[in-house]
Amino acid sequence: MTATTTGTTAGAREHARAQEAAAAGTVPTLPVRPARDWPTPPSEVDPATLVHAEVVAGGGYTHLAVARGTLVRLTDLVGDACAHVLAYRLDRPWERLNVADTVKVQWQVYLTAGHLLLSDQGRVLASIVGDTSAHQDALYGTSSRARNEERYGDGSAQGPTPAGRELLALAAAKHDLARRDLPPSISFFQGVRIDEDGRPVFEGSAGPGASLTLRAEVPLLLLVANTAHPLDPREYVSTPLEVLAWRGEPTTESDPLWTATPEGRRAFVNTLADLTARGLA
Repeated sequence: MTATTTGTTAGAREHARAQEAAAAGTVPTLPVRPARDWPTPPSEVDPATLVHAEVVAGGGYTHLAVARGTLVRLTDLVGDACAHVLAYRLDRPWERLNVADTVKVQWQVYLTAGHLLLSDQGRVLASIVGDTSAHQDALYGTSSRARNEERYGDGSAQGPTPAGRELLALAAAKHDLARRDLPPSISFFQGVRIDEDGRPVFEGSAGPGASLTLRAEVPLLLLVANTAHPLDPREYVSTPLEVLAWRGEPTTESDPLWTATPEGRRAFVNTLADLTARGLA
């Protein structure tokens, strides 16, 4: 088979279309359509409210900017996706996910429905409103290029075994953010537990169809890398991840989540006060 050259316009076009064809074999569908026409919307969601819909291939990434109140659902379609997630205030991206505070303030390292993703300013970036996986990791972050090169022989973003941090750097660049703007991330769909001796135990996946739903409590930017978890003992494994978003409403004082814990209530109050002062609530 003759290698395709990208030295001409025609060659570059042929190469790009060949890459798309190759990707078609790794994901159930290519989302070349408006979000409202997504073929498999959630049963409880009016398709007309969908604002984002795609499937991220294994070893791929995505980024989405959504309005306050938007619901974002991540779904492990085949059973070996791992979503490494970073969150930022869209209107002020220097305010971002702080995993240490998220864990410390809520007295909980195993995040699931009812927990909050907190910023370094003590405000709520997003709330977890649905979780059928219960497999996550808020301790070990995503993989690095050096580590992937050591384990698999390659960790570049364009290589066969991309590192999560390399992909998050590409996603960040789409929003004028640099590597220094990448804090530790949270991983969903590949679980890690700490045993009685303080050692990590990799639990693997919850299986096909597991999902996690976030609600944006501020104008939100999400960066997502779908790559093998750094503690996964197997050869590099990464399968498709569905990302859907639809219009919704932010948490209000009448929502049980607002008053579920004193720490959460304080974070919601801080968030609403800031949004109100800026004319965003």
